[in-house]
Amino acid sequence: MKLSTKARYGVRAMVDLAAHTSEGPVFLKDIARRQAVSYRYLDHIVSALRAAGLVRGAKVRRGGYLLARHASEISVYDVVSGVEGSFCPVACVDNPSVCERSGFCPTIDVWEELRRSMVEVLESVTLADLVHEHDRREEQPSAPL
Repeated sequence: MKLSTKARYGVRAMVDLAAHTSEGPVFLKDIARRQAVSYRYLDHIVSALRAAGLVRGAKVRRGGYLLARHASEISVYDVVSGVEGSFCPVACVDNPSVCERSGFCPTIDVWEELRRSMVEVLESVTLADLVHEHDRREEQPSAPL
């Protein structure tokens, strides 16, 4: 199972925003440049993140974005679900009525457990954790050639 590009870029953008939030409002053009993401695509992603209540527009003259909550209070799951919506490997986990077999399907428990496991992992990691990990990796000397 793969996460969509939209979800991956959403997480990257939020980590970038968290890493630079101490500098004040962060501009999308700067995130797009640092993350090598199309500005238009990023704008679309940030609109979803804003609707999910994870980012807010800065109410200052020049604009920009800020995290809606502290980075330690926003999980990777929050970001992925904010961009993607439901986080289920198959539709019947969220809505059993979409499958006529859901009442007796032998695989439904596997899909539900997969969803629970993925959510648990993604909820266990915050943006602050990822910023810390990024900083730690940046400080490590390069491996010998």
